[in-house]
Amino acid sequence: MLVDTYGRTATDLRVSLTDRCNLRCTYCMPEEGLQWLAKPDLLTDDEIVRLVRIAVTLLGITEVRFTGGEPLLRPGLVGIVERCADLDPRPQLSLTTNGIGLGRVAAALKDAGLDRVNVSLDTLRPDVFKTLTRRDRHRDVLTGLHAAHTAGLTPVKVNAVLMPGLNDDEAPDLLAWALAHDYELRFIEQMPLDAQHGWQRDGMITAGDVLASLRTRFDLAPEPDEERGSAPAERWIVDGGPHRVGVIASVTRPFCAACDRTRLTADGQVRTCLFAREETDLREALRSGEPDGEIARIWRLAMWGKKAGSGLDDPAFLQPDRPMSAIGG
Repeated sequence: MLVDTYGRTATDLRVSLTDRCNLRCTYCMPEEGLQWLAKPDLLTDDEIVRLVRIAVTLLGITEVRFTGGEPLLRPGLVGIVERCADLDPRPQLSLTTNGIGLGRVAAALKDAGLDRVNVSLDTLRPDVFKTLTRRDRHRDVLTGLHAAHTAGLTPVKVNAVLMPGLNDDEAPDLLAWALAHDYELRFIEQMPLDAQHGWQRDGMITAGDVLASLRTRFDLAPEPDEERGSAPAERWIVDGGPHRVGVIASVTRPFCAACDRTRLTADGQVRTCLFAREETDLREALRSGEPDGEIARIWRLAMWGKKAGSGLDDPAFLQPDRPMSAIGG
């Protein structure tokens, strides 16, 4: 088990497969000048599968989410999914992606054993998409979403970040569109992930802002607390159901007390929190020939030192120096 000193148990593993991305979202990455990880620093496919196996068979992990950067850029992605789906016990497998290229591989990922996907899409307007991502790929994301739904990677969840002056008026339209396409929409408060250090707490669109905007068009009723569990999203029943909309309020309504996550970076470091400043190296243990039991011991020790919270509720919070593209969402 992966237990910390606050009594939390990690059962959800997030695995970053690459630090590279084919978008340059303004709230995440600079337009140019990023220093990518060198290929020898990245975990190999075999190393990723071994660490997932250790997590599942020795440490109690039941859910695995593949992230990036953009995980669809990982050449061995389908094979990694297939090998992880063959583990006993079998973990639930999901993928967080920007959706570009998903139209080509959704069926193959489903056949390999992927259970579902989360796709990032912040706007229904192609011109705003281009402004936010610095790329003209809006249609490709819509194609990827359709392919995921057709392949049965359901529920297809759509993650949206609202930015002041760009798409902050789109919440009701996004929800209406998601309901029409049978996607589950989740709004995420902008977090200090940008490499250019441009995040400002005072200027962000909060969960309260999102809910107020949605209520101009929809009736929202809170989902019972017992249905949330350790999920980061507060969910609301839309117009009496059955559809739900989620709000992930990492900044204004932190949910650290119920956190059940552990993270592996693209270069093999354990992160106990997305915003942790400390990492524990598993890659060196792998490559120096340590047995599974020793790697599990190192991982347990890292989780034992997990802090009570992310620090995002502190007005003086400063983002970590390490590029978030290698850590994953």
